[in-house]
Amino acid sequence: MTKDSRAPEAISSRDRLRTPRSAAIAGIVFSLLLMMSLTLISLSVPADLSEAANWLDNPALSFRIYIALNMIPFAGIAFLWFMGVIRDRIGNLEDKFFATVFLGSGLLFVAMLFTTAAVAGGILTTFAGKADYQPSQELLHFSREVTYAILYIFAMKMAGVFMISTATIAHRTAAIPRWLVFLGYAFAVILLLSITYVEWMALLFPLWVLMLSVYILIENYRFIHRS
Repeated sequence: MTKDSRAPEAISSRDRLRTPRSAAIAGIVFSLLLMMSLTLISLSVPADLSEAANWLDNPALSFRIYIALNMIPFAGIAFLWFMGVIRDRIGNLEDKFFATVFLGSGLLFVAMLFTTAAVAGGILTTFAGKADYQPSQELLHFSREVTYAILYIFAMKMAGVFMISTATIAHRTAAIPRWLVFLGYAFAVILLLSITYVEWMALLFPLWVLMLSVYILIENYRFIHRS
């Protein structure tokens, strides 16, 4: 028997072990980075725009926001990895309709997340630390409304669609338990029907992905020990 005669079986076994683990790790990284980023921004940006001058001139607050904004690209990369691994795991069981919605909503979510970070980062880079060049209240109000609209309305709507498609695919393939499927549906309905800027709602999506990823990681660990 040659050295490579059992290679397909060995490769298949390694794939069964590594694919769920890769998805879980990517999902956990995405969830933690996004939740930390949103929390830092929420704690650093004042609700009253009349305090904008003090906020922009405060090095500690500006640095925190810079850190938060620079987490977002890595969160997006981890999310794309998460999507790719999930699709690879589903394989031939993939339903074309839900797979298209899954892929489209996920890509749109990442694009809008990056757009939000770009707009917020542009304002911060332009005016932070420039006491003689302060933005008008109208400009700040417009910029905040744009970033909030992109993130809390459009990106979160796409996140809701992504949760519905992911939960449906996972339920049909019996990949996750029912309680996690229904929780995904519930979070998705909240995001889809929300018409106001409620900051805590943006945490529902990464929270669900975190729960899904932890479940996948635990199941993969159990599978390894049963094998």
